[in-house]
Amino acid sequence: MSKIKVLIVDDSAVVRQTLSEILKSDPRLQVIGTASDPFMAVKKMQDEAPDVITLDVEMPRMDGLTFLKKIMSQHPIPVVIISSLTAKGTQSGIKALEYGAVEIITKPQMDVKGFIEEQYQKICDTVFSAAHASIGRKHYVEPVVQPKYSADAVLAKSTSTSMIETTEKVVAIGASTGGTEALRELLMALPYDCPGIVIVQHMPEKFTKSFADRLNELCKITVKEAENNDTVIRGRALIAPGNFHMLLKRSGARYYVEVKEGPLVNRHRPAVDVLFRSTARYAGRNAMGIILTGMGDDGAKGLLEMKEAGAYTIAQDEASCVVFGMPKEAIKLGAANIVLPLNKIAATII
Repeated sequence: MSKIKVLIVDDSAVVRQTLSEILKSDPRLQVIGTASDPFMAVKKMQDEAPDVITLDVEMPRMDGLTFLKKIMSQHPIPVVIISSLTAKGTQSGIKALEYGAVEIITKPQMDVKGFIEEQYQKICDTVFSAAHASIGRKHYVEPVVQPKYSADAVLAKSTSTSMIETTEKVVAIGASTGGTEALRELLMALPYDCPGIVIVQHMPEKFTKSFADRLNELCKITVKEAENNDTVIRGRALIAPGNFHMLLKRSGARYYVEVKEGPLVNRHRPAVDVLFRSTARYAGRNAMGIILTGMGDDGAKGLLEMKEAGAYTIAQDEASCVVFGMPKEAIKLGAANIVLPLNKIAATII
């Protein structure tokens, strides 16, 4: 197999050198060059086209987001953002995902060299997987924010129905690489009174609140970063906070979430398998499980547990996935009742 060709773009000489060393140590990868800013990167790309670009955001002459936007609208190449985004807030990170970045790795302000060396396996795996991501030309248009119903209006509507004879449905969703855009498309298509939704999206700590706030602006439903004991209600989606597991629990007719610490599961925290297992246990046939685009196999076994507990389960199809990893593993286990393109999933929920 030919090696994956990588171009490193970062204004820090230390980061360029350290990244080069760890990526070169992986037999699957080949570093074809480094650049201190986007203008130098373009010159390098004219000599040899990379398969993947690792990109910083804060750089001289042209920032990484502007460069990313140009790449994805003209000659799309998989991009992995490696940046200290959380130092000045995470809106730039959310924008990077909206513009088409495959994945984000957040580096700290201090001891960046030590961090990169410690996380070398994750970085190498992410770069390798990014090379196989399905991407296309992307012209980003700022979405128009529509008026929306408040959570109070949604809750009032749900209490007007007979809760004695029926149990509220719960939709559990798991996603990873490519999931931010998939979730945006899916949630924006849902009506304000859709079933309560719980979501695990693999994302660094602090990013999940900005991501939830952004979706809350765009969607008819309410979207928020989950807090411990938040109730799962109609018209609201709860997103597991970065670095914490989220479990669905039930007390009488009320569903709520437990947000807790714990070990990494499938090398992730939050883990989709944790959410899906708890949903299988406490919601059973009252639930729907959905596994979206992402690398690895987190969520596959949990989706099977949901199906065995009577839940209706969906896997996103390969054609609409950025990375057909998690859905593929779930399908192989026989965990999905149905395989659907992303644009058909919202209608199936409804």
